[in-house]
Amino acid sequence: MKKFEYKDLKDTRSGFGEGLYQLGQTNPDVVALCADLTGSLKMTKFAENYPDRFFEVGIAEANMMGIASGLATSGKIPFAGTFAVFAAGRAYDQVRLTIAYSNKNVKIAASHAGVTVGEDGASHQMLEDIALMRALPNMTVINPCDFNQTKAATLAVAEYYGPVYLRFGRPKVPNFTDENQKFEIGKAILLSPGSDVTIFATGHLVWKALKAAEQLEQEGISAEVINIHTIKPLDIEAILESANKTRAVVTAEEHSIHGGLGDAIAQVLAHRLPVPMQYVAVKDVFGESGKADELMKKYGLETENIIQAVKQVLKYKHR
Repeated sequence: MKKFEYKDLKDTRSGFGEGLYQLGQTNPDVVALCADLTGSLKMTKFAENYPDRFFEVGIAEANMMGIASGLATSGKIPFAGTFAVFAAGRAYDQVRLTIAYSNKNVKIAASHAGVTVGEDGASHQMLEDIALMRALPNMTVINPCDFNQTKAATLAVAEYYGPVYLRFGRPKVPNFTDENQKFEIGKAILLSPGSDVTIFATGHLVWKALKAAEQLEQEGISAEVINIHTIKPLDIEAILESANKTRAVVTAEEHSIHGGLGDAIAQVLAHRLPVPMQYVAVKDVFGESGKADELMKKYGLETENIIQAVKQVLKYKHR
């Protein structure tokens, strides 16, 4: 299999911040809003350099979504930034009615998703946001895997018309994708070909899936790794092509086992190509306060958990 290496560790929220700043330089229609979290979402460079296009709304996330919808109506391209727990949770009604229902061109920038928000604890560890957002008609859901891909995704969604939920995180993670990549919404990326099992991964779990594939190769197991950065719309063709080849599937995500990437792919396979499948995701529980790496281990989101899931699904495959 292809070996992947990373040169540095970077947080995906900084990828968003760099992408937003670049958009400020190149697209005068891009505006940004934030709910008292400018530093946390790395929106400071945009705010300082384009103060006439930046709106600090305070701790009023629902109001921010309404303002963003109004700006979109006037022809602007608003990026509304806050933590995922507030973007998808506290402001859900406004996202549903003023953005998704009316198909407004609003980009919801949702940071600090998943358990890797860490010490802030269960109240801030949003594990249901993908489920909520993918259930909304008109909403596109994107979950990039590293700094470079998050920056590229930020640039891409500005060119795409319609509501977008862009999900990213707090911790520094391996930055391994191409610095100059072109991000294609709805197009899965084959990272490493394989023949025995397919690992579909998203977000922070993509790197761990690659490491799992490397270890599995040493045991004689050929794992195909595909980066599903766009959870809605899914790249159905890529999913079916890979599953048809390997006839066994594992999904890996930093999200609840209910309603996320795993369920999205299971829905496709149930209708078109039933094959054995295992999920690597947070079970039906809330998170808790702790360091990000400790929580990833506790909730079964590590390389070793992906390896275990692969071995389990292969047992089903060979029955």
